[in-house]
Amino acid sequence: MKLGIVGSGMIVNDFLTMVKDIPEIELKAITGTQRSYEKLLNLQKEHEITSVYTDIEECLKEAEVDTIYVALPNHLHYEYTKKALEYNKNVICEKPFTLSLEQFMELKALALSKKLVLVEAITNQYLGNYQTIKNTLPKLGDIKLIECNYSQYSSRYDAFKEGTILPAFDPKKGGGALMDINIYNIHFVVGLLGKPKEVRYLPNIEKNIDTSGILMMDYDTTKVVCIGAKDSTAEIRSTIQGNLGSVIVNGATNEINQIEKQMLKQEKEIINHNIHTHRMYEEFKIFNKMIETQDMKRTKEQLEHSQIVMEIVDKSLKSAGIILG
Repeated sequence: MKLGIVGSGMIVNDFLTMVKDIPEIELKAITGTQRSYEKLLNLQKEHEITSVYTDIEECLKEAEVDTIYVALPNHLHYEYTKKALEYNKNVICEKPFTLSLEQFMELKALALSKKLVLVEAITNQYLGNYQTIKNTLPKLGDIKLIECNYSQYSSRYDAFKEGTILPAFDPKKGGGALMDINIYNIHFVVGLLGKPKEVRYLPNIEKNIDTSGILMMDYDTTKVVCIGAKDSTAEIRSTIQGNLGSVIVNGATNEINQIEKQMLKQEKEIINHNIHTHRMYEEFKIFNKMIETQDMKRTKEQLEHSQIVMEIVDKSLKSAGIILG
C-alpha cells in the first residue's frame, strides 16, 4: 500500500506510532492545512513520510499514492473520501463513515463502480479477540442479552457547558455521543448479530446534541442495550449473556484487550488472541492485503456491515430529532 494520509490530529499521531510495524505500508504523503504546516513537517521528519501537501488536489495527483487514509473530523469524511475516489484512489475512512446514510450510499456506489477498495477504519471488527468472540457465540447457547457501556467523561464537556462548542459536541461537525463513542458499540453488536429488527435511541440532549444516550436494538430473542456517554463516566464493560454461558469484555469495544469466557458450572477463562498491542495493527494489516489483492469481495462485505451501522445511526438520530451537518 502506498499511503497518503489526510489529517494530522490525535488519531494520525496514534496510527504513526504503529505503522512502522507493517513494513508493507509505504508512507508516501501527508496532507493538512496551511495552519498545520509545521506540524506536518515534523511528522514527515519523524516518520519518514515522502511528501507534505497543504492542497488535497495536489496530493491526489501524486502518482505514487494508491490509497488515502481520511483521518479528519467527522463532518469532512464524506467530502474528502469522495475526492479521493474521484481520483481513483482506494480509501480507508475513519469512523463514523459519514454523517448520513445518504452520503454513505453515494460513496459506496462510487467506489464499487470504479472497483476501488473503500473501508471504514473500525478497529474492533479485525481484532483477534473479536474473532474469538464470534467463534464463541454459538457455544453460549441462546443469546439473551447484550449490554455495551462505553462511558467516558469528555475533557471538552466542561467547556461545552460554559458555551465553547468544540467539534466533539458540535452538531454541525458530526459530534455527539452516538457518533463519537457509542458507534464502537454499534459496530461490535452488528458484527455479531447483523441487522436489528427494531432500533430506539434515548439520548440526553444539551444544546441540540446528544451528550449521552441509550440505544436499544431488538433481535427478536436477543435484546441489546448500547450505552455511550461523554457527560458522565462508569466502568467501561460489555457483556454477552447466553443460556449456556457468557462473555465479558472489560474495557472499550474499540480495543477488546482481553475477554472473559464463563460457561455454566465451569471455571472462568481469560483469553487474549490479539496479535499486537496496538488496536489499529490488525485492521491495517488486513486493509493492506485487501488493497494489494484488490479484494472486492471483502470490500463489499465490509461495506454491507457499515451500511447496517449507518442505517441504525440514521434512524436513531432522526427519532431523537438530532440534525447533523
